[in-house]
Amino acid sequence: MRRRPDAGTPALVTSTETTEAAGRPARAAALDILHAALAARAGLEGGLAHPSVRALEPRDRAFARALAMATLRHLGAIDAALQARLKKPPPERVVNILRIGAAQLFVLKTPPHAAVAATVDLAPKSFTGLVNAVLRGLTREPPDLATPELLAPQWLYARWMSAYGAETARAIAAQIGEEPPTDLSLKPGVAPEGLEGEVLPGGSFRAAMAGDVTGWPGFAEGRWWVQDASAAVPARLLAVGPGETALDLCAAPGGKTLQLAADGAQVVAVDRNGQRLKRLRENLRRTGLAAEVVEADAADWKDGRTFDAVLLDAPCSATGTFRRHPDVLWVASPKDVANLAAVQSRLLDSAARRVRPGGRLVYCVCSLEPEEGEAQAAAFLSRTPGFALEPVAAGEGGAPEASLRADGTLRILPQHRPGGTDGFYIARFRRAG
Repeated sequence: MRRRPDAGTPALVTSTETTEAAGRPARAAALDILHAALAARAGLEGGLAHPSVRALEPRDRAFARALAMATLRHLGAIDAALQARLKKPPPERVVNILRIGAAQLFVLKTPPHAAVAATVDLAPKSFTGLVNAVLRGLTREPPDLATPELLAPQWLYARWMSAYGAETARAIAAQIGEEPPTDLSLKPGVAPEGLEGEVLPGGSFRAAMAGDVTGWPGFAEGRWWVQDASAAVPARLLAVGPGETALDLCAAPGGKTLQLAADGAQVVAVDRNGQRLKRLRENLRRTGLAAEVVEADAADWKDGRTFDAVLLDAPCSATGTFRRHPDVLWVASPKDVANLAAVQSRLLDSAARRVRPGGRLVYCVCSLEPEEGEAQAAAFLSRTPGFALEPVAAGEGGAPEASLRADGTLRILPQHRPGGTDGFYIARFRRAG
């Protein structure tokens, strides 16, 4: 699994008027999104690109997305409630129909008669009675969908308990069901004119707005780009200056490339995914920033240059991005974590070779799993003479103070910022000069 690109967060549709107005095509499209995200492992972007979703009017498309997201954010608790009422699992599509029915009832707060009738209408004839009975049973005995222990897969929750302790694991899981705000990175010297929200420590702007970000003031002029406040920290820790050279490995869709370029560095951005690089180039054009863009595998890139600053945002299980991509929790597995740790190790060795003497290297992952973070940093130092940790200071780069570890690395947890933030591990190294 790869980490997901930064994206804007449309408003969650919760009004009775909107949910009742959305018809069968919108609910059917929500089913397609669920299937793409869970069974097909195509992610939310894959689901939103489904023809049934693209064919909808904007209002219905927003409802389909909101319904799918509401279901995914509460999937564990919804499944627990459904399993208690099912003697045996029905076919996958029927399970998904029941899931979106429960989400309409208890998350979007659709009136019961409308939610049940609309959901039954989606079911195959041989299962309409089952869907009707289960949903009506849930309306009589409403489940508690806010229990943190139920919001994450049990194997993953157990890992968080082991890594962080019971209290912290519960606080992490409590963030899963929350709708996240949209964070922006502003170009240096640009004020958030026309935007509603607040400037966060480090300079990110947290918008108190919702909907399509392309219509927000300053988007077309390239004054800012969407980037979670946590995702903006790694590039800041490199502290590049005008004229310095910087390498962004696994760069697409480009938020960190834009940061480095905006700070005046001569940037080379490398990623092996051509489609994702298209978005990076589009963002460079929109913002008027410049970088050399290379399509290549960062581990095997045949280029002998060395750089003042190297940033590796490595592919990972992406469990820290569940606020905007709750599907990652349900498609990840322990095997994925182990496999990706091996990839990260290769990439770190490749990144180290490209740091000039005296230069710095920042390694980060948007994962909550220690094998992809703390263990990677320790193993890298043990096998790589000439590199040492360069400790991060409290609050440096806008990182929450609670995220600073004793060794000077960062473990940002979703609850470390009021209103939530993506989970990240970040380590900064310096090569001996």
